[in-house]
Amino acid sequence: MKSLDAKITDIRKNPSGSKAFIIADAKDADMAFGITAPGQKRPMNPERVLKSEFHWKTLEEYREQIRGVIRQGLVDIMLLSASNVEQLAMKERLFEGSHITPAARANDATDIWVVRGAEYIKQPSRPFRSATLDHIKCGEVECDPDAPHTGADLGLYSVTFTNNFERDYETLRAFKEFREEAERKNFRYFLEVFDPNVETGLPPEKLDGFINDHIIRSLAGVTQKGRPLFLKIAWRGPKAMEELVAYDPQMIVGILGGSAGTTYDAFKLIADAQKYGARVALFGRKINNAEAPLAFIEFLRRIVEGAITPEEAVKAYHGVLQSLGVTAHRSLADDMVLTSAATSYGGSGGGKKTITKPDGAPAPAELKTGAGSVTEQLARLRKRFGE
Repeated sequence: MKSLDAKITDIRKNPSGSKAFIIADAKDADMAFGITAPGQKRPMNPERVLKSEFHWKTLEEYREQIRGVIRQGLVDIMLLSASNVEQLAMKERLFEGSHITPAARANDATDIWVVRGAEYIKQPSRPFRSATLDHIKCGEVECDPDAPHTGADLGLYSVTFTNNFERDYETLRAFKEFREEAERKNFRYFLEVFDPNVETGLPPEKLDGFINDHIIRSLAGVTQKGRPLFLKIAWRGPKAMEELVAYDPQMIVGILGGSAGTTYDAFKLIADAQKYGARVALFGRKINNAEAPLAFIEFLRRIVEGAITPEEAVKAYHGVLQSLGVTAHRSLADDMVLTSAATSYGGSGGGKKTITKPDGAPAPAELKTGAGSVTEQLARLRKRFGE
């Protein structure tokens, strides 16, 4: 059984007592950014950086990162573009025998068209789909309904509400058409609800209610067969999360990672989201832009399992980087700073506000967890992540 299915079943059977937590690696950024999606090659040439000339990783390098995460086996979902589902699931069969569930981005609305030089993301979001469900499942325009699929039967569908009647109506109509097609083709999905990508005219204090009410209202007319497996939303703080979770304990709520930020941003985010009711975390850029993505994922898993605190994890992570000979993007002090995370692909979400955490956590050499001392962890992680 895939770990996703087992965890969904466990959470639904015991909403208040289940310890299950789902982690997804979102490697679908090529549906948004194009060539820049895989990230910058490192180490970067300082002279080119000063000239704003970046050397981007290739598609094959991006796929090799994905293969590494699949081999590691610590995530529950690998979210990809349809073309990468075809390569990695259908052709290479990497998910056969793996507990990881492949998934594809099933739509690419205009608020994720983050191509260089364009300004699409500054306009109210409009629905659009590049992929078809059949292409995601079997790689062809029409799948044989009696044949097992070799691709993915799980997709991410995203919506963005902007308080613009025409645009929100269009968004909901497209969502309805998608749900009906998904039900006919036995295709599962999870629903991503972005924060508005443009000014809504709403005061900030009313945005939480606006988003939560839209989620509930949009799904109230949807019966169980057409409902998403879970939600993926921006973290808007404890109050908004608790309100949504309390409304319907059977509705599983997850959070999106947003922009890369500091290591503490990511570790604190997943801990806080879990504390206030989230059961899923989907991190894309936070994983992809990490110095050692596999070690980064390992600490995410340890945090949600309660083996280590976010503060301890940042310090231990820097210890791992040092042991691997990997240069950190920031000093430990700078990486222990919490910044406000952007909540859209385009980087909107307000200006940055920083909060430096007090030095209450032990230094790496002193850190003890249920998994052993940092020295023991470093030896194991060095063996796992490379020489």
